[in-house]
Amino acid sequence: MEVATFGSGCFWCSEAVFSELKGVASVESGYSGGKVVNPTYEQVCSDATGHAEVARVTFDPDSLSYRELLEVFFSTHDPTTPDRQGADEGSQYRSVILYHDEGQRKAAQEMIAELTREKAFRNPIVTEVAPFEAFYPAEDYHRDYYRRNSRQPYCQVVISPKLAKFRAHFQTKLKKATPNLN
Repeated sequence: MEVATFGSGCFWCSEAVFSELKGVASVESGYSGGKVVNPTYEQVCSDATGHAEVARVTFDPDSLSYRELLEVFFSTHDPTTPDRQGADEGSQYRSVILYHDEGQRKAAQEMIAELTREKAFRNPIVTEVAPFEAFYPAEDYHRDYYRRNSRQPYCQVVISPKLAKFRAHFQTKLKKATPNLN
C-alpha cells in the first residue's frame, strides 16, 4: 500500500470522491501543510495554522496508479483558484499536493505541466506541490461526513453534484456501481 495526500477544498468532498475508487483502501480527512501541531478545525479555519483540509488516501498501486489519483484530483476541483473552492474561502481550501516521495513530486509536476500545455483550464493552475511533513486527523464528526449526512444542504448542493460528475467520468474506476446523483 502507498499513501497520497491531497487538498482540494473541503475534505468532505475529497473523502467522498476518493473513497469510491477501486484500489483505495481508506481515505481519512485531516489537516496538513502547516506548522501547528495537532490543530483543531477552528484553528485551521482561522487561517493562522498554515494547514489545508486534506484527504489522506491509502491505495494499492497495483490496482490504482498515483497518476490516476492525480487525474481524479484535478478533475474534481478547480486548481486555478487560490485559497478557494466555490463558496469555501481561506487558505485551508487551497489546492495542494503533498508528495510522499520523489516519484510523487515528479508525477504531480508532470501532470501540471501537461494540463498547462493542453490548456485544460481557462486560468493558470495554482496547485501547490510541497513535501509531506505531517498529517493530523480531523475530529470524529468530520469523518465519513457525506455518507452520514448526505441529506444536509451543503452535501446536496456541493458534494452530490460533484460526485455525480465524478461517477459519470470515472465509471470504470469505481469500486461498485453507484447511482447517479442528479
